[in-house]
Amino acid sequence: MIRILVVDDQTLVRTGFRTVLELEPDFDVVGEAADGDAAVAEARRLVPDVVVMDIRMPGSNGIEATRQISADPRLSETKVLILTTFELDEYVFEALSAGAGGFLLKHASADELVGAVRTVAAGDALLSPRNVQRLVAAFAAGRTGPGSQRPTAAPPTVAALTDREREAVVLVAQGESNEEIARRWVVSEGTVRTHVSRAMTKLHARDRAQLVVIAYRSGLVNPDDLGHD
Repeated sequence: MIRILVVDDQTLVRTGFRTVLELEPDFDVVGEAADGDAAVAEARRLVPDVVVMDIRMPGSNGIEATRQISADPRLSETKVLILTTFELDEYVFEALSAGAGGFLLKHASADELVGAVRTVAAGDALLSPRNVQRLVAAFAAGRTGPGSQRPTAAPPTVAALTDREREAVVLVAQGESNEEIARRWVVSEGTVRTHVSRAMTKLHARDRAQLVVIAYRSGLVNPDDLGHD
């Protein structure tokens, strides 16, 4: 059972999401919150598997709430799915940097919402990697969001990666799935998962979304080389 917390400042939106999600037999919407502070409090009380988080709310917003949830050791298994109105919302990249596992447009279909929750809950696949690539490229080009920084020298943790782990991080950031990487390397998907998992552990990344952000911030990937749709 995937336990879900829905966070949005609009009651009708929360109700709509709850209605869609509760139609799934393996989903359990365990709570709701109307702002970032309440989201953090409810996440700590309920320890959900996934928080469906609005990014723009009065008071404490979705970015700060995501940052606090991601930093709480008690919520290390809780994933955050960010909801946004605009695909290139300047705050989305900051939310991913804060620990969100992916993002979804608010006007997405019910099936897309359900699929996104499942993907983020799994923790082993980035939601819409090409969209994240576009975000990275956009902000690298100068349209940075609040508090974002351009890439600096690679942090010490990157040096701990093996050559294979480093290559895996780069390929993940370029939008390749485990299956695609396995074909490229002519190895099993299990072998790829092992390299990606070890890289995530060494870089303290919660999921593949974090690997994309780290690859950009550390300079492992040149944003100009990222694919675009």
